[in-house]
Amino acid sequence: MAPARYKRVLLKLSGEALMGDQGFGISARVLSYLADEVRSLYDLGIQLALVIGGGNIFRGVESSSLGMDRTLADHMGMLATVINSIALSDALEKKGIQTRIQSAIAMDEVAEPYILKRALRHLDKGRVVIFAAGTGNPYFTTDTAAVLRAQEIHAEILLKATKVDGLYDADPKTVKEARPIWKTSYRNVIEKDLRVMDMTAITLAMDNNIPIVVFNMNGAGNVKKIICGESIGTYIGKE
Repeated sequence: MAPARYKRVLLKLSGEALMGDQGFGISARVLSYLADEVRSLYDLGIQLALVIGGGNIFRGVESSSLGMDRTLADHMGMLATVINSIALSDALEKKGIQTRIQSAIAMDEVAEPYILKRALRHLDKGRVVIFAAGTGNPYFTTDTAAVLRAQEIHAEILLKATKVDGLYDADPKTVKEARPIWKTSYRNVIEKDLRVMDMTAITLAMDNNIPIVVFNMNGAGNVKKIICGESIGTYIGKE
């Protein structure tokens, strides 16, 4: 396999990915699988940061739609991402990977505060940095947090892990004729409302020219193939 094309990468994982077939919570099998996939990147010598959602435990948007205060619901969602980050950190450490969790909200007993220079130092020392608690603010998704952190640490690419092979022109779960889109622009994603990420995240990526690859994390080895230059998933970039 070709050598890594990127030196610094941010990988965005969904909280739902941790559920596996359980429908809720964290699957030990999935954690081990994700740790192996991350290990494959770690072994290439790249600097890697992670952002993980909390939808397997709590989704602020859904709860607010049922009448809960949105700010409080989003704070609960941030705490869910911290739980997932701790679980993922433990799985990675068991694979021999040094990790550091940095939280956007203060919880000194379980995570460092988010400090950019400290995060950069960890990356330079070969540690995997897990950014928890989103941006630390309500009304912003973990997708937006992923793009923000990618820009702050000067990641060369953002990998968005999903359960599908990439972007489609319609929902492939409900539209049999949905066609895959293997390369597109930020503007096209916004204009066609493709909803691979929320519009704030896509706009922020466009404004800062952060390339995004949307791919299927369930394909073993996919993430390593992307890093080594293979065309896996959908590439989102400039016009």
